[in-house]
Amino acid sequence: MTEEELNTAFDKAYERACNTKMQFPPDVMLHFYAYYKQATHADGFYTPSGNSELRNAFKLNALFQVKNLSQQEAKIKYIDLVNKHITD
Repeated sequence: MTEEELNTAFDKAYERACNTKMQFPPDVMLHFYAYYKQATHADGFYTPSGNSELRNAFKLNALFQVKNLSQQEAKIKYIDLVNKHITD
């Protein structure tokens, strides 16, 4: 898959994820979050924001788990996760 094809597939997966009405358990949502952030932040590590320290701690843990993935690998993982959990 070329870089352009990967980016197109990632964008389509992101649109599917944004537009779904499906509800997911927190662990799946954290995977979506971590893969997306790793795929879209080229400048290195992303720091979660929000008012809940507990929620931020879970987000930070999810980010630590994917920190060794390249942007391309994170995009592929994100696409796979969307295809696994979101049925149109």
